[in-house]
Amino acid sequence: MYALEVTGLRKTYGNGVEALKGISLTVDEGDFFALLGPNGAGKSTTFKMLCGLLKPTSGNASIVGHDLRHAPSAAKVQLGYMAQKFSLYGLLSVMQNLAFFSGIYGLRKALRRERIDEMIETFELQRYLGRSPNELPLGYKQRLALACSLMHRPPVLFLDEPTSGVDPITRREFWMHINALVRRGVTVLVTTHFMDEAEYCDRVALMYQARLIALDTPDKLKERAATTDCPSPTMEDAFIRLIEVADADGRAAA
Repeated sequence: MYALEVTGLRKTYGNGVEALKGISLTVDEGDFFALLGPNGAGKSTTFKMLCGLLKPTSGNASIVGHDLRHAPSAAKVQLGYMAQKFSLYGLLSVMQNLAFFSGIYGLRKALRRERIDEMIETFELQRYLGRSPNELPLGYKQRLALACSLMHRPPVLFLDEPTSGVDPITRREFWMHINALVRRGVTVLVTTHFMDEAEYCDRVALMYQARLIALDTPDKLKERAATTDCPSPTMEDAFIRLIEVADADGRAAA
């Protein structure tokens, strides 16, 4: 069984704008998988549909065997979602946010208390429990958002540009947490436009102009982009080269 299976996923808005043009992909259980692409490529749109936050125009998707169209509640229980701008409540304290999200995920009584304590210890939130998330340093706000998304121990975790706007030290610390989750068998899917972050992943799906234009391991993508002038391309070189090829193919087909 795949952790994620997507077939022909498409999103078209009423004004005729195609935000996603029929992507298909699979992600194995325990994989660390990235959607890589420039802003506006369709990465966040894809994630929102896979998390049940946005209804697709057509196509199908399933999370750990649960179809998002026909069993959305069962599918959503299987995933955690950390939004790009952190879905935290500024009018609630850090402790109240933890309690709120544990309730959303259906945790009750002793288990709820146990998971909250676990998140406080894991992400070292003790000193900030009475403060608003809006008052936290960005790194701790990021920790809290991740803690809230992991409260129910989901087998699949979606991270939508989780390190956008954070400093290099905070980024490195965040990826230490994520790599620990992957080692424990959690399937992690991340959207990013940072080339170095894509290098952490088992496979990378390169998105451009609402389409999936390449999907492979980072090393294989770099091999595909190798040329006589650039025999050992970086991930950034591969990113630019594969987009140039997609543009050329699009002009030839026009």
